[in-house]
Amino acid sequence: QVHLIESGGGLVQPGDSLRLSCVASGRAFYHLSMGWFRQAPGKEREFVAAITMSGASTYYGDDVKDRFTISRDNDKSTVYLQMNSLKVEDTAVYYCAGRNQGIGHVADNYNYWGQGTQVTVSS
Repeated sequence: QVHLIESGGGLVQPGDSLRLSCVASGRAFYHLSMGWFRQAPGKEREFVAAITMSGASTYYGDDVKDRFTISRDNDKSTVYLQMNSLKVEDTAVYYCAGRNQGIGHVADNYNYWGQGTQVTVSS
């Protein structure tokens, strides 16, 4: 079993930056591909970004491409999401997720999930 704990959410203004962190425990972190998803009230869970086990490849949702950056530190069992130029429409609960094999944007293919951290962008 893998436990994921997100942190770093909060209330920011449009145009601000925020960095989310997700610490994993319970299984060798470097065996997991990792992703970030988000869910706004009344909407389905949306793919944000993903990163391969080694960190060599990253993938992004169209809405966040060029503004968000996913990275990982396998020594610290941590995956990050750097969010720049935040917009009101980025407001959501952000979830960290891990999967044992492969990588992708489909939430159902991820095996492990954190509890989420709230990000609110408002003026």
